[in-house]
Amino acid sequence: MTGGFLKVLIAIAAFMVIMRVGISILRSLSQPVPEPPPAGELRKVKISYRCSICGAEVRMTVAPNEDPDPPRHCQEDMTLVAPPIE
Repeated sequence: MTGGFLKVLIAIAAFMVIMRVGISILRSLSQPVPEPPPAGELRKVKISYRCSICGAEVRMTVAPNEDPDPPRHCQEDMTLVAPPIE
């Protein structure tokens, strides 16, 4: 008799933990996307470029917009190595 009661208590506790985790995940997903910063402020980006002439690589971490122009090296535009990560 006590074994069955113990199993029911464990099941109820597991249910409560799973429900709380699920509700917290849903709440975090339902929050609105923050507005973009005003023009002129730097935004975080993670883009890598490579010089096609000498092989130098650059990782851009901040830019004035989300799709910046490629930097120049050896008097040529650098090529995109890694696409922007959303």
